[in-house]
Amino acid sequence: MSNSNQEIEAKFYVDDLDGIKSRLQGLEARLIQPRVLETNIRFDLPDGGLRSEGRVLRLRQDTESRLTYKGAGTNEHGILSRTEIEFVVEDFEKARQFLEALGYLKVLAYDKFRSVYELEKCHIMLDELPIGHFVEIEGKDAGNIQNVATKLNLNMGAAITKSYTALFESVKEALGLSFHDLSYENFAGIHVTPDDLGVHAADVDV
Repeated sequence: MSNSNQEIEAKFYVDDLDGIKSRLQGLEARLIQPRVLETNIRFDLPDGGLRSEGRVLRLRQDTESRLTYKGAGTNEHGILSRTEIEFVVEDFEKARQFLEALGYLKVLAYDKFRSVYELEKCHIMLDELPIGHFVEIEGKDAGNIQNVATKLNLNMGAAITKSYTALFESVKEALGLSFHDLSYENFAGIHVTPDDLGVHAADVDV
């Protein structure tokens, strides 16, 4: 939705994801990807060099497999902008073996369900993770994203710039968890609150 190789997006923690979905349907947003389970693996160099520089190397599998690189981002009023290079790979496991052969190490695997809508030239991702529900809005520029957020009654002041990896680490620290992957299996029976995440719900008046 943004310029070539440039990701511009805002992320929100929400209390009522179904409410956001209903609002999108009321606005006649177009469903471009029905709800699907994603498996994501984050990789880094042995010395953690990518993360220390704010960069991301990710392998994802849902309806297809994709390899993604993200550069360090800039944050302006809750909107994150950074370089993104992403392409489809034919074989998820071979891509994983390829990265490991180059010396990259798996640092985290995480699961999420995602559905994607399109509204006013923005992509709106509805994400369900074991640690909570989130909305990401990706658009061509900040004004485009802010306009759609307003239509969805999302508070831009509650936008978060933490990655899902960083949110997971906040939860691990808050709850004293020792496992390494953000999976539904690991979080069975564990209740995660906004305080554990260090966030506020953007669809609730605060």
